[in-house]
Amino acid sequence: MEYLNEYKKWYTSDVFDENTKKELLAIKDNKEEIEDRFYKELEFGTAGLRGVIGAGTNRMNIYTVGKATQGLANYIIKKHGEERGVAISYDSRHMSPEFSKEAALILNANGIKTYLFDALRPVPELSFAVRELKCIAGIMITASHNPPKYNGYKVYWEDGAQIVPPTDKEIIEEVNKIQDYSTIKKITQEEAESKKLYNVIGNEIDEKYMKALEKLVLNPDVIKKEKDLKIVYTPLHGTGNKPVRTILKRLGFENVYVVKEQELPDGDFPTVDYPNPEDPKAFKLALDLAKEKDADIVLATDPDADRLGVYAKDSKTGEYKSFTGNMSGLLIAEYELSQKQERNMIPKNGVLIKTIVSSNLADSIAKNYKIGLIEVLTGFKYIGEQIKLFEQTHEHTYLFGFEESYGCLIGTHARDKDGIAAVMALCEAAAYYKDKGLTLWDQMINIYEKYGYYKEDLMSLTFEGVTGAKQIQDIMNNLRNNVPTKIGDYSVERFRDYKTEKIIDMKTKEESKTGLPVSNVLYFELENDSWVCVRPSGTEPKIKFYVGVKGTNMQDAEVKVKQLKENLNKIIKNNVKNISYNLSK
Repeated sequence: MEYLNEYKKWYTSDVFDENTKKELLAIKDNKEEIEDRFYKELEFGTAGLRGVIGAGTNRMNIYTVGKATQGLANYIIKKHGEERGVAISYDSRHMSPEFSKEAALILNANGIKTYLFDALRPVPELSFAVRELKCIAGIMITASHNPPKYNGYKVYWEDGAQIVPPTDKEIIEEVNKIQDYSTIKKITQEEAESKKLYNVIGNEIDEKYMKALEKLVLNPDVIKKEKDLKIVYTPLHGTGNKPVRTILKRLGFENVYVVKEQELPDGDFPTVDYPNPEDPKAFKLALDLAKEKDADIVLATDPDADRLGVYAKDSKTGEYKSFTGNMSGLLIAEYELSQKQERNMIPKNGVLIKTIVSSNLADSIAKNYKIGLIEVLTGFKYIGEQIKLFEQTHEHTYLFGFEESYGCLIGTHARDKDGIAAVMALCEAAAYYKDKGLTLWDQMINIYEKYGYYKEDLMSLTFEGVTGAKQIQDIMNNLRNNVPTKIGDYSVERFRDYKTEKIIDMKTKEESKTGLPVSNVLYFELENDSWVCVRPSGTEPKIKFYVGVKGTNMQDAEVKVKQLKENLNKIIKNNVKNISYNLSK
């Protein structure tokens, strides 16, 4: 078997170090484990690498990181970007410092300058650094909110956004050309430093990043007035602790309480099942502290601090209410746009950008402020791509961008989700609304009263292994080839297939173009401003079903979402025979 041959090569070849060989020899009697580690190469996809840490071709280790980096180096050399260099950052996960240093030295061995942060930093600061240092690329070592056994490797390009077509495909081609780990170039740190290729960065970039954030504040006087706003924050053992505390202190907030048990970086994430601000369980310690301090707002960032979870108090009940990513993103959007409108700061060509699986409440907000709304495929890199396009064409001015998975971007200092800026904006908004006698939850209800009670939810089906991958494809193909005319009580008005790039009007059968890149995504526009979107996950063995409705009140919207999910589940079971799956939120 081929995977056994590869396994033997790893524990016998001089290319691999003794610790790697020792780890592999320890599993010599576990054929299932050997197969899982070696049955395939850890795929370098459009988002880079992500996998379980360990020895083997299907694991995150210095060799798979090295292969990815050598491929990236070859691409940079083709683009004559050696002198411009690569910025590198990492989060609190196991092996993050080692992987980042390995990547730097491999790039150096290829004659490419690197700028490595002196300690862990968040994703948005890496994105900022790429542009500030005029680098050709950036690398972030992170697995976002995955469990502790994972790590990852994300590649950014010169605009500070994650790589998009055609750059991503071209880099993948170069990575896939690396067949022999012995061809990965090496250099010592001493030699790299003597050639001025290995550069360490830190405080200077921190300061520039902080100043860029401070420029985004709209109501500094209100912050001073409400400086006693009580804020509870947890970095969930990740990168957010220092930058969040620094920016809030600089803005004048005096009552910031950090969850002590989750304050320091820790790759084991010992206080949570997994460090995801979407998971209510991740907020347990923060909510306990919030009740003790009678906090106004409770915030959590994920390990690489690009995403933000939020709780705020309901003034009627005194309870802390959770915000979805759609809710917190659009609360910020409404605040930013309303304040800019008061100051005549909204340009005629201004736009709000959302992903296709994000709330239709965004459309209503954009319409209210007479700005454009642009939809992009799932993934914040496509929002970053639009910002770059605006700078080139001057056709639009970026005002705000968000996605439902708890990420948004105020300003254009970075080109990826910025959880630090989101913390800053939500605290500013909380101070502003507190000055008017409102909590953030009160304001969220006001937004719903103004625009309608939009509610969204997500349903995921898990299919493991090779068989599972086929089952996911069967579901996609069945829905694509047998488009339902109704989903529950809702008629399907238009059907979008991003793989064929077609939009079909279900009544007239007229066809038009999606206008977006090819992607295996199906979208059903339903009556009454409701919708369903279906896509396979890019990082997990799951197929995801996003749903959205518009209700007359909160309870009505919740009932409608529940019914839509139940009816969608019936369609899946009826149309795709002989399958079993795990259903998860």
